[in-house]
Amino acid sequence: MNAETLKLRLKQFAYRCSKVCQILPKSYTAEIISKQLIRSAFSSAANYRAACIAQSKKAFTAKLSIALEEMDESMFWLEVITDLELVEKKKLSLLNEEALELVKILSSARKTSQKN
Repeated sequence: MNAETLKLRLKQFAYRCSKVCQILPKSYTAEIISKQLIRSAFSSAANYRAACIAQSKKAFTAKLSIALEEMDESMFWLEVITDLELVEKKKLSLLNEEALELVKILSSARKTSQKN
């Protein structure tokens, strides 16, 4: 997968998370989770973009690591939404699959970057 495709997938993931947050019930807990999910999803996309224009290999790997950590956190918040039954598990299944795939892609990219 090339960098532009991954940038787009990460951004679309963040948009989809934002839409999930719009359907969460109106409660204090849901509001906190919503803010955290939106922050982590968009942060992953933004940090990957930053990695793509990094001035050094070390900076690239560092930004890639942050993108991975933020994507993993996004997965966590999606799990919390499911665990608390704020949204039907079935409605989040494709988003959870995409999150897992993105974590695997970013993890693989980081491993390759660290080896080189």
